[in-house]
Amino acid sequence: MTNTVILPGPKARQEREIDPTLDLLAEIGRLKRERNAVILAHYYQDGEIQDLADFVGDSLDLSRKAAATDADVIVFCGVRFMGEVAKILSPQKLVLIPDAEAGCSLEDGCKVEDFLRMRKRYPDHVALTYINCSAEVKAASDIIVTSSNAETIIRSLPDEQPILFAPDRHLGAYLKRKTGRENMVLWPGTCIIHEQFSERELIKLKTLHPKAKVAAHPECPEAILKHADHIGSTRGLLDFVLKSEANDFIIATEKHIIHQMEKAAPHKTFIAAPGADGSCDCARCPFMALNTLEKIYLALLNDAPRIELPEDLRLAALKPLQRMMELSSAIPLAAPVPHAAQ
Repeated sequence: MTNTVILPGPKARQEREIDPTLDLLAEIGRLKRERNAVILAHYYQDGEIQDLADFVGDSLDLSRKAAATDADVIVFCGVRFMGEVAKILSPQKLVLIPDAEAGCSLEDGCKVEDFLRMRKRYPDHVALTYINCSAEVKAASDIIVTSSNAETIIRSLPDEQPILFAPDRHLGAYLKRKTGRENMVLWPGTCIIHEQFSERELIKLKTLHPKAKVAAHPECPEAILKHADHIGSTRGLLDFVLKSEANDFIIATEKHIIHQMEKAAPHKTFIAAPGADGSCDCARCPFMALNTLEKIYLALLNDAPRIELPEDLRLAALKPLQRMMELSSAIPLAAPVPHAAQ
């Protein structure tokens, strides 16, 4: 856990103290109004959390949307690095996360001291870093990218410019193939969810559903991506299935995006891509699952866990984010899915 997360104090209310008869949705709505708070939910959150949120979307889009509101408090239901991005973009707002332990395997596998050593090994390389990393790694990077704008940003760089891409090697390898950039060094990290999908079981599933289109996130290994009818960011996958004339889809990313797909297209069928044994719940992120209604309620009640960044770190991490926005200015960032205020 990074030292940017401030935990609840000794007098804070605990989960065991919550009255089991309490109407959590009503209480969260009351606290949200009293605190002038906005609740953000990533697509990978449980459906009940998505449904109570003011905005549902990808991490950067949510942070930008929250920054544009007049809210005093942001409750980010996602993982820790997402809360950090919200704080980087909205330093004047109080940023809360429901669970301080909600991390990310990509962030955990790319410690800043290791990243700095890698940068010293490749001093002529531009450090192009996926947004799924800590504020410290962002601050040590040249340009931050998302899965939706990374290709355009890579193509904007001179062909002869070598690139160090971190922390997802599958996303980096996909971009390397897509852009033809051979001068890319890839950090060896992976997402524990996308890493577990099985090509063999996917082929079996395709045989059972021959008309189904496969929609895959580029964090998946190449063995999965080569079977995909569409590869894109989480929002990109949602847009694809809604616009497609097909009615059956196999979704190779964290399965809770299916909640939004089913809400928007209830007449279509969505199947989570399988893991190695064909039946495991591999597409469920254990970090995202740490967030619950009880923890959202307590975060609003206790003003913690909260994200606090030293100003020098925030400004250093903001710089490569701004560089990303400059280089991807021609790409409209997808708006999060709004939900009626509670």
